[in-house]
Amino acid sequence: MIYLDTHVVAWLYAGKINIIPDNIQSKISREELLISPVVILELQYLFEVGRVSKKGSEVVYDLEKRIGLKICELPFEDVIKSALKQKWTRDPFDRIIVGQANINSSKVVTKDSTIHKNYKHTLWD
Repeated sequence: MIYLDTHVVAWLYAGKINIIPDNIQSKISREELLISPVVILELQYLFEVGRVSKKGSEVVYDLEKRIGLKICELPFEDVIKSALKQKWTRDPFDRIIVGQANINSSKVVTKDSTIHKNYKHTLWD
């Protein structure tokens, strides 16, 4: 089980797989792929400010069909309790994404160097 950070979801949707290192592409192709529901909200914010061209729900729906992406259904209260422990950032999206993955010590695919420095279960290089 691997969680995907928001930018990775956006790249997969846009077909920019070449941005993702080959070894990570290989892992993505073999593992169950999950996102926190907050990824949909972050994508929607990016849509509303013109940084992406599709609504968050449209992106996720497409990737559910194309690559089997799933939305994690862990209880929200548990996710927030875990996110509260992620005091290394003020970014609520990163805190929730990492907090959600951290409940089961799951991997997170992200290029974000701050997440790499602070969450030991990240994948990129």
